[in-house]
Amino acid sequence: MSLANRLALLFAACAAAVALIAGSLFSQASALHFVDLDRQLLQSKLAVFADILQDADDPDALASRRPAMLQELQRHPELALRVETRNGQLWFSSLPQLEELSISMKELRRWRNGDTDYRVMEKRLPNGLRLSLLLDITHHQHFLQQMQRLIWLCVGLSALATALLGAWVARRGLRPLRNMTAVAQQVSASSLTTRLPTQGLPAELGELAQAFNAMLARLEDAFARLSAFSADIAHELRTPLSNLLTQTQVILSQPRPLEDYQEALHSNLEELQHLAQMVGDMLLLAKAEHGLLQTQRESLELGAELAALAEYFTPLAEDAGVTLRVTGQAALSADRGLLRRALSNLIDNALRFTPSGGELRLSTTSAGATVRIEVANQGPEIPAALRERLFDRFYRADPARREGNAEHAGLGLAITRSIVRAHGGAIRCESAEGWTRFILEFPT
Repeated sequence: MSLANRLALLFAACAAAVALIAGSLFSQASALHFVDLDRQLLQSKLAVFADILQDADDPDALASRRPAMLQELQRHPELALRVETRNGQLWFSSLPQLEELSISMKELRRWRNGDTDYRVMEKRLPNGLRLSLLLDITHHQHFLQQMQRLIWLCVGLSALATALLGAWVARRGLRPLRNMTAVAQQVSASSLTTRLPTQGLPAELGELAQAFNAMLARLEDAFARLSAFSADIAHELRTPLSNLLTQTQVILSQPRPLEDYQEALHSNLEELQHLAQMVGDMLLLAKAEHGLLQTQRESLELGAELAALAEYFTPLAEDAGVTLRVTGQAALSADRGLLRRALSNLIDNALRFTPSGGELRLSTTSAGATVRIEVANQGPEIPAALRERLFDRFYRADPARREGNAEHAGLGLAITRSIVRAHGGAIRCESAEGWTRFILEFPT
């Protein structure tokens, strides 16, 4: 069932329930009102008959009062009277069927005889007479029955009218949703730039449209990144594969000495090792993005870890004319192998971009619930627009290095960020006043 039909039925049910409750309350109030009117009438007429019969102590006195009683009854045809003597004998009955009326202690009660309903009120006089005055309420009952039929008719008509109007209102109100559906059906991989209009929408649909547009923006960004990644990996794999094919074709084009074959195999081995490393890096990134990168944490002294890394990179730093310094002490629970790989990527990257005679600093500090590691090097400032893209896969800030390179495929910083995030930390780059800093922050 469509949402519009559900709303229409809901409106109809609500309208029927409200009409039924209101009609029932009105019917009950009308019935109580008739009871009050009947009580007042019976009380007043009982007082009249009591005045007529109050001094009638013997049969002759009762007989003398009979004309007055009949005259009063003729004025009110809807009334009937029954009079019993002190010893319970029936002395007067305006209607024959009243002989079947039983005595009750209730002040006001109903009695039905045949098709006629009566309201009965009784009173005992000081002289011992018992008066039973009856009021014919058949016309009241007919009125209440007609009212109930009218209430049921109104309930049915109001439910039907509300259902029709509700369906029209619901369809009109849901028109923006149908428009949104039409736009959403046009979205495909080739038209992710399509956006839902948000002008003139109700508040609820406006929030839905904004959320849908935000989702499309994320999909567009992810699709663009995936397309760029596919192009980048194809570009990165093309160079070593071309080298392998070309060198193999050349070496097989004619018979050659054994040394030439050995040299070609060694060259091919280097290219294959580069491809294997790239595939391994891509697998690590894929695991990290899907939360599958497992960390075997242990308590590490970061000062000692940075010192060990500095000792490993000291020969490379000396060859490049770069001074390597280590400062600070802090403790962190982390995976030693992954953390060293992340820091090695940063140090290797810093060494490549630090000019001869420059300085590279490794430092760590602990402040409250955060442990901070900083890899800072002197060198050219990185523009703010490029700092976030440094962590993209296959991205190289140096245009001269964007062609395939056997050593640096542009995955180091992306791997570093994945490792830091796997430890619950964050990494950012700051570059100003001749220093570039990569800052890693981990929760303790």
